[in-house]
Formats: sequence, structure tokens, C-alpha cells
Amino acid sequence: MAEVAFKDVDKIYENGFHAVQDLSLEIPDGEFLVLVGPSGCGKTTALRMVAGLEEISDGEISIGDRVVNGLTPKERDIAMVFQNYALYPHLSVYENIAFGLRLRREPKEEIERRVSWAAQMLDLTAFLDRKPKQLSGGQRQRVAMGRAIVRQPQLFLMDEPLSNLDAKLRVQMRADIAKLQQELGTTTIYVTHDQVEAMTMGDRVAVMQSGVLQQVADPQALYDAPANLFVAGFIGTPPMNLLETTVSVNGGVSLALGGVTLPVPDEALNAYPRLRSASGQTVVAGIRSQFLHPAADRPDLPSLQGRVELVEALGAQSIVYLHVDATAVRDGRHADQDVVAEAGAGVGGVRPNLVADFPSHVQLRLTDEIPVAVDVAKFHFFDADSGEPLR
Repeated sequence: MAEVAFKDVDKIYENGFHAVQDLSLEIPDGEFLVLVGPSGCGKTTALRMVAGLEEISDGEISIGDRVVNGLTPKERDIAMVFQNYALYPHLSVYENIAFGLRLRREPKEEIERRVSWAAQMLDLTAFLDRKPKQLSGGQRQRVAMGRAIVRQPQLFLMDEPLSNLDAKLRVQMRADIAKLQQELGTTTIYVTHDQVEAMTMGDRVAVMQSGVLQQVADPQALYDAPANLFVAGFIGTPPMNLLETTVSVNGGVSLALGGVTLPVPDEALNAYPRLRSASGQTVVAGIRSQFLHPAADRPDLPSLQGRVELVEALGAQSIVYLHVDATAVRDGRHADQDVVAEAGAGVGGVRPNLVADFPSHVQLRLTDEIPVAVDVAKFHFFDADSGEPLR
């Protein structure tokens, strides 16, 4: 096991594309770190530079006490798990798991001991004589994991290992990989574009966009205190609602939003004190879906008028897509994560711009005009130009 450190790392391709820009990041020994971001953000490039599969244009990467810039992948003592499993179809499960150990000319007894240990840990003992084509997708992925862990490297690198699995199996494998990493205690860097994977698996999550590290923190801190507008819109399912609003300071602070005036309580002002000096300015206000309520359930809160565009019934709750009289901000939010946009053009060509999480007892129909209670104390506020929080 070993700590990993990026120090001012850049990757510039021959065509001039700057894939990773000035990346500095320390990963302590034994940590499970997830690199997450939209396609093309540089996360896989960063992983491949650690593995030695991509040359570094500038900066340093160290594993343990060694700078590895000039080392081959074999010399770095890492094991990598790929998206496509990369199993040998003509070899049995046993032979696939043992392959790397045989290349290193480990004694036969040691190979048998390690393969047996890995197979037991991954629930593969009954499949050791089978070929990959006789296995399910989840079993193949476990074989790929087994091949990595038998080598007992100081670092695991995982490049979107679950993306080829169906939704139910992904949930199970997320739990299996997280549990395995905790048991082994091996430093792990895990790349994914799926922020649900990132939030449920990582000790810490590093969010990237356009080759630049945006924020690194534990999952709850990312959710509760996003460092900028991009992180706010990317992290969370559904994504945070982001709406333009005009600030008014006249004794107290209030927002002009959806055709009404919303007073801002001290709880929000204490978290975002710069809002007090933004009188007359347009800022971006962000609020999560769980802080929007049916007005009848929360008569103590101010409300916006919204038109129902879509309802997704999920059993205990309903995700309600509404259109309110406000401008939604989606700059910096990747299309794959833009749940509001995915809801389509809505009724009569109007696009929903607000997503609420309602209890299932609330019965709604398309085109209903309803009041939506807003917990203004839970708003986040960002500069409309820079995307920086108004803290």
C-alpha cells in the first residue's frame, strides 16, 4: 500500500488538447478516492498517467516515496481493472486469475494459495474451472477483480469497471467493491462518470471538469457545500435546481423569483454573507428537490406557483417536474446529469425548470397549477458570472 500524489500535473496531446491542467492532489495510504466528471473531463487520462499508460507533459506523480514519471507500468506495482474486463477467453477462471502471478514466476504453491484466497473472497470458488463465456457479466467482473487482488499491489486503479453491467448488478457490485477495498485496505483510485457511484463508494470524491479539478471532499461535503456552480449542478440526483434571481437589500434581504418576493432568513445569510452586498444584482440560487414541498404540507413557508409538466411515481415518493416563471441555469451542468432537460419539452412545448420531491400521497395531473412551498433557508447562492459561491 502507498499514498499517491499529483503535483502540478499537466497532459497536453500533440494536437494541443490540454486534457489535464495543473492537477495537484494527495491520496493518503489506504484511501478509496473516486475521480468523477462528465465525459472528456480528464479523469481517465489522470488515471492512465498514474498507471504509466500516458506520458506526463509536466509535473510529478509519486506512488509511495518514489516519483514514477520515468517508470514503466510494470515497475509501478499497480493493478488495473478495466471497463471491458480484459479476460482471456481461452483460459479458465483459475488461469485468468493466476495469469499475472505466473508471469512473475511465483511458486506454484503460492499461486494456488492466492487464487484460492481471491476466489473465496469474491465468491468464485465454484467457477474456477469455467471459461469466461460461461459466466455472467458480474462474475466476469469479479474475475477481473480477482486477477488484480492476487498480485497484492500497493495501488488499485479502476477505470469505469461497472459501466457494462445492468442497473441492478451495478448496485450489487458497488457494494462488493467498496467492501473488498475496506477489507484489503489498498489505496484505490476509481474513475466513473456516474456521480451516484462516486457518492456511494468513495472515502473522498474528486470532481473534474475540462481537465481542471473543481473540488475534492467527502461525499456529504460535496452535496452540502459545493465549491462552485458546476459541482452544485453535477452532484445530486436529481441535480440541484439552479435559477437566476435578483437580490434586494432593504433592511432585510429578499429574492425576486417566480413572480414573488422571497425573504432570505438569517440561516442562509450566515452561510452566504456576500449576498448582503449583492443588492440589485442577478445571482444564481440553488435548491435541492427535497427542500420543495406541497404548499398544504408546509403553510409556514413562502411558495412559488408552478405548472406540472411531468410526474415520476417512485412508490414512496414522486419526482415532480414543474415550470415556474424563472430562468434556469444549466451552464456547467453536463447533459447526462441534466435531469430537468431530460424530462423533455414538457406540456405545450414548455420546458420544466424546477424539480421537486413530493410524498406519494400528493395526487397531481399534467398541466395542474400548484403552489410549491420553498425552504429559502436551504438555498445556495452563486455569482452568475464566475460560478463561485457567495460565501
